[in-house]
Amino acid sequence: MNRFLNKLRSNLSSNSPDLGLAAQDSLLPAAMQEWGPLNLTLDGIVLLDEKRNVVDANARALEFLRSTLSAVAGYDFWDVVAQEIAEEHEEATELGLGSSPSHAFIVHQSFENSWVEYTFRRYPGGYVVNLREAGPAEKFQRLLEDSKRYNQLIFEANPNAMWVFDVTSLRIFAVNQAAVRFYGIARKMFMTLGMEALFPEGEGAELLRSLRLVKEGKELQSEMMLCKQKKMDGKEVLVELAWSQVKWEGRAAVLVSLADVSNRHLADTSLKRANAQLQEALLVQQEELKNARHDLLTFTQAVSTDLQDSLHVAHGFAARLAEKYSLALDEHGRHYVRRIQASISQIARLVDDLRTLAQLPLRSGVPEMVDLAPICLSLIADFRRRDPEREVAIEMAGSLLLQGNKGLLTTAMASLLDNAWKFSSKKPEAWIKIGLLPGKAQGEVVVLVADNGAGFDPVYGGNLFTAFQRLHSSGDFPGNGLGLAIIKRVAQLHGGTVWAESADQAGASFFMSLPQAPATGS
Repeated sequence: MNRFLNKLRSNLSSNSPDLGLAAQDSLLPAAMQEWGPLNLTLDGIVLLDEKRNVVDANARALEFLRSTLSAVAGYDFWDVVAQEIAEEHEEATELGLGSSPSHAFIVHQSFENSWVEYTFRRYPGGYVVNLREAGPAEKFQRLLEDSKRYNQLIFEANPNAMWVFDVTSLRIFAVNQAAVRFYGIARKMFMTLGMEALFPEGEGAELLRSLRLVKEGKELQSEMMLCKQKKMDGKEVLVELAWSQVKWEGRAAVLVSLADVSNRHLADTSLKRANAQLQEALLVQQEELKNARHDLLTFTQAVSTDLQDSLHVAHGFAARLAEKYSLALDEHGRHYVRRIQASISQIARLVDDLRTLAQLPLRSGVPEMVDLAPICLSLIADFRRRDPEREVAIEMAGSLLLQGNKGLLTTAMASLLDNAWKFSSKKPEAWIKIGLLPGKAQGEVVVLVADNGAGFDPVYGGNLFTAFQRLHSSGDFPGNGLGLAIIKRVAQLHGGTVWAESADQAGASFFMSLPQAPATGS
């Protein structure tokens, strides 16, 4: 035991010449602290073993720790001090003692409203901790040193590669571990390099131009650029490099930080290449679509023109036959002539509807305010002239204003009203309702056309707006199955949609939604 104490005194005398005799003796175990003068020192002294466990402490140290020796002996020092002190300083102290024989920090103890300096020193058997009240000058000096130390820790622990070089000599004098790993250059070798060594030829020109401004007395602005860096093995990598002027250990310096963006750049390049290929393919597809549409329109116009001419001739001969030779024909012959005339009329209507459906996109234009009421009245008047014997009640407001293409809307309303007129033809008291409803989306208007006609089975409602799809036989209700397809196309050209509802095949309601442009203030 005496040999241990003598060795401790010897180590303290050689390692800490600034400690007085009383301070040195106050480090002795509790059994030796019967000497009164040892507890008169203003410094608190705590003896720790290699595991940072408390071995002994003098009375002053116990006052700082607000505890008794029996309560702290054998416990880890960081479990003895206040939790906030341990959380803030334990890691930094361990790092500091890993590279230096001593480490110190100052903390504010709010309970006593005082500043206390903790100084750790190594000795062969463990550690000595001095605790003493810090004066104002010491406090601010220590806070400054702590700030520098924390900055160094942040610099060293930063995941981005960072290095610092002198503005005048361009010599690198600080580098963090991330940079050592990134470049594959040992720290000692790093300190022998100039900043140009890390840049492939011509890559560091922008940074060097900025440094010339510093030498002319101007302040270097923080900047960022995309450039290449050269590793130890000669490999060049693309990085995002940022730099800013700093004061480092009293020297005018530049702090450089970089992030490897090679993979991101490769991904961006691949994405740009893929986008370019898609764009090229899209242009090809658009050109092919344009040509296909042109061919379709040309074909439709040619076929419809030729068919109409042929149908016109056939209809004329059939009419001439019925008019001039009806007496020469028996009843079967006259029936055949009527069937020929009906078939010719049906084909002519089909050709007209096909041409209308194909040419709808060419008729779209700038939307305008349209009143559907007079359009519907004109169409219904035509139906009445066609079927003068029918009595159909029409329910419609005096004005139905909305925005849209007038030509397309006229075509759609003709198909909707023709559909309602046809399927209500077997009702003795038929009615048709026309109106506008608010849509689900803001600014949307829905056109409604309802009737009390034959309706349809809702199970098959999904086929209603498909071309050539019919839910009733042509014998009961003639038609070619294109009317509702035309309505759907008109709605799509306006950015809207269509749907229909029917209850137990008792009447049907057709809806066409039409988005409306917001009203502009005058």
